[in-house]
Amino acid sequence: MSDQAEHGRGPVPVQYHQFQISDDDGPASPDLPREHNGLIEVQDGIATVHTGIHTGDVDVTVTMHSRAPEAGDDGWDEIVEVSLHSVSGELMVRGLMDDLDEELPVLSFNGPGDYRLRIHARGRDVATDLAPDEITEWYLIQVWPAPARDAVVLRRTDSYGATVRTP
Repeated sequence: MSDQAEHGRGPVPVQYHQFQISDDDGPASPDLPREHNGLIEVQDGIATVHTGIHTGDVDVTVTMHSRAPEAGDDGWDEIVEVSLHSVSGELMVRGLMDDLDEELPVLSFNGPGDYRLRIHARGRDVATDLAPDEITEWYLIQVWPAPARDAVVLRRTDSYGATVRTP
């Protein structure tokens, strides 16, 4: 029996090496410096996912779960877990300066409250600093309701992440 509540997949626009996860009505989390993990940082209440490409689209899949799914690292270069809070129940993946062509499902599927996100990345070393016409990076964001706790790095192997982690 699967605990997966909902899922979605689509291209997400990237500018300046980033896309975001945020809630319109309030901060998603206390600040978390990017040097901590090289994949996601939280500043001014907005979670920013760092991409290898400078500009273009990345492929993002989101899956929502009633409880923590099993962690697997097959095929992923970087995996980081963070806690985020949704004030309005509208915690969403967003482009930095462009809207998504089709919105991904709301991450805070259980309404306002605390959620755990496990963010996976691969392909960040393929077209670093470029603006490719084709998708070269993939992300999986697994989400489940859970009390807030510290960020945890489960895997970090790509070169781009190492450069982001360097102070």
